[in-house]
Amino acid sequence: MPPAITILLASILKPLDDTRMLGKFGRTLAGRVGTDVHVAGRHAPVPPHLPGNVHTHALLQGNRLSRARLAAQARYWQLLRRLQPQVVFVHAPELLPLTVLWQALGPGRQFIYDVRENYVLNIRTQAVYPAWARGLLAGLVRRLETLAAARAAGVILAEQSYADELPFAARPIVIENKYQPYDTQPPAARHRLPGVSEPLELLYSGTISELNGVWEAIRFVQWLRPAWPGARLTIIGACQQPGLLGRLEQAVAASAGAVRLVGGPALVPHAEVVAAIRSSHLGLLPYRPHPSTARCVPTKLFEYLASGLPAVVPPNPLWTAPVHAAGAGLAFDFQAATYPPVDSFVAQLQAAAFYPTGPDRTALWSTEAGKLHRLMDSIR
Repeated sequence: MPPAITILLASILKPLDDTRMLGKFGRTLAGRVGTDVHVAGRHAPVPPHLPGNVHTHALLQGNRLSRARLAAQARYWQLLRRLQPQVVFVHAPELLPLTVLWQALGPGRQFIYDVRENYVLNIRTQAVYPAWARGLLAGLVRRLETLAAARAAGVILAEQSYADELPFAARPIVIENKYQPYDTQPPAARHRLPGVSEPLELLYSGTISELNGVWEAIRFVQWLRPAWPGARLTIIGACQQPGLLGRLEQAVAASAGAVRLVGGPALVPHAEVVAAIRSSHLGLLPYRPHPSTARCVPTKLFEYLASGLPAVVPPNPLWTAPVHAAGAGLAFDFQAATYPPVDSFVAQLQAAAFYPTGPDRTALWSTEAGKLHRLMDSIR
């Protein structure tokens, strides 16, 4: 008997193994009876052991060149026509125009817009685009999102703060980017760190960028090593800026073994990131203060909390609150011109008893999955 419903989840730049699109939304929706789930995105190794009713489709091969992006749009349109899904989850604003057109051309077609970032704020503040183009591009994206949201069967927000920031999001559902474990084996929390005479594995995971604090992470391990000689930093993730990557590779080579880089120009399978989390002693979140991140909870914070990894976070109340509630780590001003005496900070780390009640279960995706099911129930 054919599936009762076909669902397509799509992005152009997010990889096929994207933790939100495939790992959380895809796997959750695949658990619904009579459902066939298709995931389309940037080419990447597909995680093993996917459910039999989950299928993947590469829209973009290689880098972000404009010609490749246009070809990806054409592949998306062909996929819509071939699969004829009843519901489409749009995980990127650039796919909204074709999705709205597809919806208008046939009855019974519905789509849901998953707002993963405040794209307009990012365009205006992150200096990725030339100054002359930011206002034009931001205005275009906002008009597009407003038009699409009025026609969508639902709008999902990845952050609670977006409900106040995005005027087009009427009656949205907040589904946070919490951690979906790969197995049912509960992780063991690191209640105590090793002694200062032993190795200490520090971790910076996720997107590698200056805004996300990669230089601060290196500064931190260099500051720590005189008091903790075995401290070593692993930077694992992808860097989309060739100039930054070149400078970072030079810094790693000059670190005398204090820093290692995993990934860099290439996407890193999330299973490797999870393995790094489980083999590390201390996670770093050295984000620079910025309007685009100040009111967002980083995905890696949920991953660290749910995995029982002690963390050092900047003094952002939105981040320190869950860390303190779980006994998960310490606040630290990575932006300070002068860091405090290292011996006193090491003493705090040594004295701390982390995760007294175990890994933080409120950081798990299971708290969010029911919201996705209720949304699907409301539109079918």
